[in-house]
Amino acid sequence: MTMIDDALAAIDANAGPAVERLFDFLRIPSVSADPAHFADCDRAADWLVDELRAIGFEAAKHPTDGRPAVVGHIKAARRDSPHVLFYGHYDVQPPDPLDLWRSPPFEPKLEAGPRGERIVARGASDDKGQLMTFLEACRAFQRFGGPPCAITVLFEGEEETGSPSLPAFLTKNAKTLKADIALVCDTGMWSPSTPAITTALRGIVADEVVLTGANRDLHSGVYGGVAVNPIHVLSRILGDLHDPNGAVTLPGFYDGVEELPEEIKEQWAALEFDAAAFLGDVGLTTPVVERGRTPLEQVWSRPTCEVNGISGGYAGEGVKTVLPAKASAKVSFRLVGKQNPEKIVQSFRAFVTLRLPPDVKAEFIGHAGSPAITLPVKNEALRRARRALEAEWGKPAALVGCGGSIPIVGAFKRELNMDSLLVGFALEDDAMHSPNEKYERASFHKGARSWARILGALAA
Repeated sequence: MTMIDDALAAIDANAGPAVERLFDFLRIPSVSADPAHFADCDRAADWLVDELRAIGFEAAKHPTDGRPAVVGHIKAARRDSPHVLFYGHYDVQPPDPLDLWRSPPFEPKLEAGPRGERIVARGASDDKGQLMTFLEACRAFQRFGGPPCAITVLFEGEEETGSPSLPAFLTKNAKTLKADIALVCDTGMWSPSTPAITTALRGIVADEVVLTGANRDLHSGVYGGVAVNPIHVLSRILGDLHDPNGAVTLPGFYDGVEELPEEIKEQWAALEFDAAAFLGDVGLTTPVVERGRTPLEQVWSRPTCEVNGISGGYAGEGVKTVLPAKASAKVSFRLVGKQNPEKIVQSFRAFVTLRLPPDVKAEFIGHAGSPAITLPVKNEALRRARRALEAEWGKPAALVGCGGSIPIVGAFKRELNMDSLLVGFALEDDAMHSPNEKYERASFHKGARSWARILGALAA
């Protein structure tokens, strides 16, 4: 038997204790958005340090301006092996609304599901279960002389709040964290039986606009029809953001947006994406896309402009006939290709300002953004990882895009000049960020086996 075979056998033999370890981790309510749980975030970081040391890593908790980071190092069984950096996060989303959970969110349990047993708890899929798949692979190798690759791990505690402390931490610790490639396990499978490697991530930038008219809310019977209504103005401006074909109308918005290569289009078409089922799961029927675009192309490779929230006037129970002094909206843009987040925001603000009537002023509240990331498809690490995933799952790994954003991947490239390999085992129905979050037990077990195979393939 090879070292990889030995590690796979060890993972199988210790499947039960692995779930118990994950349960211990899941019981820690490490909610980074809530100051009441900051101590729990510290506890989760300490728990990870102890786990890393137990499987042979040199590990320590490092302070940041926010929640602590955990860094660990372990040498390879062979001196000439590659060096990988594995990234994950130990913080989780708030569990609210609590009344929709079938069981307490931080009391993990196994329950029956249509595909077998599932692990139910906040953080089971995002990202504690995913993170632990990698640690279980490392644990298996320790019984046979150590992992085939030199490994550095970086676990942060603020991913769910935008990773505000991470850029400075990367800059300060660049020499310690630098590796040949980064491994990120915060993505998902293409289907319950088909693994995936994510090769494209959309970027993101957000802005908030506040329009002010009169110096106070006005009686709509006295002033209505005469005084300007900021909600009317805001509604017209937001309506102008898209043309009848679904395209975004901001000047320069599509600068840096490139058409998909034909080979990628063909690969995506072969995935046979079921748009009806995708929308049906959330009670919808009709895709709203740019004219001439497929739903999958729209989600993975086209930029978007979305209004995420509007407020103004009176929205409580009953009727209050006011003409509001203020109206505001939160707008976000998902970016692709070489779109520049700063230029997109500048274009949005100019677009709004140009459409303001007399007596209406605009204030803008900016939020941090990150550009899109396209990872090279034709590289040796990806080829080896794809082969390793096929060996575990019996199907070629799909090369997919992601409509969401993982800013850390861009930071690895900018700060450490390091490409990333994005492999995850979450499923669309894992209810991440929602009540009753779950992680399939098969995802957890085969995820650990997959990482063992990937590490072996990278070192071969």
